[in-house]
Amino acid sequence: MRTLRDPSVWTAMLADPAVPMDRATLLLVVRDQRRWTRRWLYPVVRPFSAVMVWLIRVLKRLVPVPLSAHGTMDRLCVWFLHRFVHPEAGALLVRHFIVETNLLAFLVRNAPVAGAVEPVLRPVSLAQLGDRAVIEHDVNVYEVLIGLGTGVPRRRPERLDLSMLDVPPIDPAPGRRRWLRLDIQTALCLMNIPFALCLTVPEYQRAVHSMRLDSSLLALLADTAGDETFLRWRPAGVTVRLDSGLDVPRAVYEHAVICEYAHEHLVRLRDRLAAPDPAQAGQSPRTTAYA
Repeated sequence: MRTLRDPSVWTAMLADPAVPMDRATLLLVVRDQRRWTRRWLYPVVRPFSAVMVWLIRVLKRLVPVPLSAHGTMDRLCVWFLHRFVHPEAGALLVRHFIVETNLLAFLVRNAPVAGAVEPVLRPVSLAQLGDRAVIEHDVNVYEVLIGLGTGVPRRRPERLDLSMLDVPPIDPAPGRRRWLRLDIQTALCLMNIPFALCLTVPEYQRAVHSMRLDSSLLALLADTAGDETFLRWRPAGVTVRLDSGLDVPRAVYEHAVICEYAHEHLVRLRDRLAAPDPAQAGQSPRTTAYA
């Protein structure tokens, strides 16, 4: 009888050539997936969060006056990240804000229309996620899409501008004392409760629907870069339907992964365009560890 091998699922995730993610970031994602909180707490916290958010949304619809507490939400978010979330998970969250801003900036700078405002939200610490960063993060997507759809036509740039793709060093406050070190998915489930509580119904609905806009974002990236590879990662569904039954924490996680795929694909494109022609330079072709 042939002896079967025993490959590790984690090794496969790290080595999978079909996963176009920055390898240092992918390592953080895999380590986050392996935390004990992801295995034991997440299955319990996930349904608890869903029930609590559903109750909050029902109660808010019964109250005729819009209720919001943006400052409280920001303070709770930063406090929770500092005290209950693993620093590596916090770094992944901060990185997502930067990565999505980079993608939107790429579209604005290379768009065939003028009028879209380029976002500048690039926090580099957990503390900088306060001051309405969560709301601004969602609003930026809408403003860029609206600007691209209503802007004044102009000539498309002759060369792609890929200069906005750098990710600065991130400080997730690793030295701060934490009472618990949650993985990112469990943290997102718990953070969704104060988000639903502190945002008005239209604000929360806008935030939820922003995940649906990944399909539009990827289509625009494919058109701008002239590369249909981006279309491989388009999520199922359509953007012209409001979704009230979306699993928000899971959608946020998958949204972040999709943005990482798209961002890394642009980084590789930038590196290819910046590399010297081997035939002219007399050098061997450039290779990468994840080409």
